[in-house]
Amino acid sequence: MDLLGGTTILLIICLTLLVTWKKSAAKTKNMPPGPTPLPLIGNVLQVISNNLPERLRKMSEIYGPVFTLYFGTEPTVIVWGYDLVKKVLLDNGDDFLDRGTLPSTDKISNGLGVLVSNGERWLQIRRFSLTTLRNFGMGKKSIEEHIQEEAEYLMKALRATKGRPFNPTTLCSSATCNIISHILFADRFDYQDEDYIQILRLLTDAFVLDSSYGGQLYYLIPKLMDFLPGPHKTLYKNVSHIEIFIARKIEEHEKTLDPSSVPRDFVDSFLLKMEQEKNNPKTEFTRENLMITIADLFSAGTETTSTTLRYLLMVLTEHQAVQAKVHEEIDRVVGRERTPAMKDRPEMPYTEAVIHEIQRILDLVPLGLARRTRRDVELEGFTIPKGTTVYAVLGSALRDPKQFKTPYKFDPGHFLDENGNFKKNGADMPFSAGKRNCLGEGLARMELFLYTTTILQSFHVKHPPGVTHIDLTPKVSGFGQMPHEAELCFSPR
Repeated sequence: MDLLGGTTILLIICLTLLVTWKKSAAKTKNMPPGPTPLPLIGNVLQVISNNLPERLRKMSEIYGPVFTLYFGTEPTVIVWGYDLVKKVLLDNGDDFLDRGTLPSTDKISNGLGVLVSNGERWLQIRRFSLTTLRNFGMGKKSIEEHIQEEAEYLMKALRATKGRPFNPTTLCSSATCNIISHILFADRFDYQDEDYIQILRLLTDAFVLDSSYGGQLYYLIPKLMDFLPGPHKTLYKNVSHIEIFIARKIEEHEKTLDPSSVPRDFVDSFLLKMEQEKNNPKTEFTRENLMITIADLFSAGTETTSTTLRYLLMVLTEHQAVQAKVHEEIDRVVGRERTPAMKDRPEMPYTEAVIHEIQRILDLVPLGLARRTRRDVELEGFTIPKGTTVYAVLGSALRDPKQFKTPYKFDPGHFLDENGNFKKNGADMPFSAGKRNCLGEGLARMELFLYTTTILQSFHVKHPPGVTHIDLTPKVSGFGQMPHEAELCFSPR
């Protein structure tokens, strides 16, 4: 009986997927070319890889800069190269404004928050989030001063290592997390707080799991993977722990909120907005939306910046000549006595170029986040039907040989002109571009500049004794690219 029941369920699943397959296939007239998909699993066998961006690059050489892959039964359009990425994200951005399918995130967020929501919900939550982040200092002198204060805690922790080898992953996460925590929760966590360290580790692990083989499979065939074990199950457990942490912070705010006082932070501001709109049956300001919005901002505001900072330190350890030039520029512009400040950035083109180049070569989110067409769209002579998921591959812009002389080689000269001045490049879009670019881009750039210059003002970052090489290739390279972890030595200058 159990066997019969299991067989029946499997048959229903297969029939459902086959019907969905036929419906999607009927909408593919004049779609971009691509490899022939298999029923139910689509192009999973051609796509899954330990280096997904490279696999897509090779496909673009075969099928052209716009091609179609099937993620399971769903046609997904891949857009390759800066010119076409720009056309999708900027020139015709409104046609591709909606968020496309992100299976793991969709399951967690259920269409709520600022990351995966669409339509009026996205407009309201993004507008509120951007205004509130600015109210609490993003892009202003007040948050600069707060980052400088946090940098002192970071420096104290680095000095305590006394030049011995150690893995800076958790320390970098702590420093960046405390900035977004200040904005969201008006709180700062001690670097030795075990509960806090556990949350940071869960965040890092979640990013790794999402780009592992199992994570890729969940993106490619989510309807099948929901019935199978794998890393995606661990990912959801990790996220549930983070959600419990956020729920606890919200409950603390609800108990201590004073409506007559100035809001202390983002959570207060959202709770007050909820109260204002409590009689609006169509309000988007609900407790569920608060939970997911905070989770979106907390995770994005912590992990992406901390990973970039950690990778920057690893790259400079491998490229001692570059580190020496940054040291020289810091000594000349800032000196050894005062704290680096944002006013120094225009006078430090080499340091600025190094930071931009490290973000470019790291290529943290190579595919970008999926978009969805809001109408039938013509692109390069092809028709992309309304509702189709589209990936404008950010990594193909960041490593476009037409835009960067040596796209796969680390070279700060990519962002310097012949006179040594900082040179902008439109293809430099690690935060995406257009109306759905990263909300926290300005905050992240400020943190990277201030933390980098403060650390290198006082320390020389070196290999541990007996180590001559750090592996700078990604630990996982799927829909995200996470670097390996490595021990470094921070020797006082």
